[in-house]
Amino acid sequence: MSPAAAPPVRIRQLPPDARPRERLLAQGPQALSATELVALLLDTGHPRAGASALDLAARLLAHLRRQQGEAALAAISTASIEDIRAVPGIGPAKAARLLAAVELGRRLAEARPARVSVARPEDVVRWLQPRLRDYDREHFVVVWLDTKHHVLGHETVSVGGLDAALAHPREVFKGAVLRSAAAVILAHNHPSGDPTPSADDIDLTRRLAEAGRLLGIEVLDHIVIGGHRFVSLRERGVRF
Repeated sequence: MSPAAAPPVRIRQLPPDARPRERLLAQGPQALSATELVALLLDTGHPRAGASALDLAARLLAHLRRQQGEAALAAISTASIEDIRAVPGIGPAKAARLLAAVELGRRLAEARPARVSVARPEDVVRWLQPRLRDYDREHFVVVWLDTKHHVLGHETVSVGGLDAALAHPREVFKGAVLRSAAAVILAHNHPSGDPTPSADDIDLTRRLAEAGRLLGIEVLDHIVIGGHRFVSLRERGVRF
């Protein structure tokens, strides 16, 4: 007869300098591992599942890595609520906290400082890439610029299927007209991770550039983001 499993060690039973919350307050969040950060968001363990919050966090990250074949943080950034709740002990409240934290991180990553000036594609990619690279469908984004190429804002104008996003000129330029933008930069993601522009991408860019000329709004570039890479059509020498 095998011995009964030992009960999980609760976080509050750990020495103070080993508890995630106390370590964060003393050393800052950068001192914590991904497992510890997730454990803080989960807040509590689940005795019936035989797991502390740290145990649940470790099980969740391992589950997502196995399921998606990605690194832990990349896996959690693309996980659905069903993926997260598949781990015993994680209910709707815990899953909701995790997804809220992921979404907040995305929004913070793409938030732009005041008066950002765009001089090269990297200036746009820096704050768009963290969001666009995780989507499993194509998202088409328009970035509005003033006459000095300061960013006025941006908007997702369409979400496509697994391999295509349709962008109608009316939707692309509506926000630019309302904000009196002088120019726009177009951007969309390739869920495959390969940022190579397709023939349709190039054709769409040319059609939108022509529509922009009629409105007096210049299309400066079209950037395709795939994973951690990107391609600028302007830098590729595509004429539009």
